[in-house]
Amino acid sequence: MAQLPNMMLEKPIKNIFVTGAIEPVFIADSIAKHSSKTAIGGHSIFMGQVRKDDIDGKLVASIEYTAFEEAALEKMHEIREAVFAKYQLHCMHVHHSLGTIKAGEICLFVFTSSAHRKPAIDACTEIVERLKAELPIWGKEIFEDNTHQWKENI
Repeated sequence: MAQLPNMMLEKPIKNIFVTGAIEPVFIADSIAKHSSKTAIGGHSIFMGQVRKDDIDGKLVASIEYTAFEEAALEKMHEIREAVFAKYQLHCMHVHHSLGTIKAGEICLFVFTSSAHRKPAIDACTEIVERLKAELPIWGKEIFEDNTHQWKENI
């Protein structure tokens, strides 16, 4: 049998982006699907929610997220592979919103699973920190008076 070229054997880059807010039912379904995976002993979940911050007397109504998607997906693939191997994860799911997300809505969902709790927690933390530091994703904070400012990733 002929051998496939190496590029055919690589895992495809998984799209992490969703349009709009990440719905609670999606999160609940993701969690429920893991109950049959009995080798998993620990999960860690991070949910980023848009805050209604008061900035210089103006309240944030929403954040409009944009990204350089192709570069972000390539970098996320690198992060995923490194973190998956480092913590010997069983599962990892990352979803980030694009578009306008209102205060109180979920814009980031990271879910990691491993045989034990500590690797799941450590992996989840590392993914969130690296995603915020390394991916070309930008948030424009839109205030209730329709003015805006670019959000700093902290």
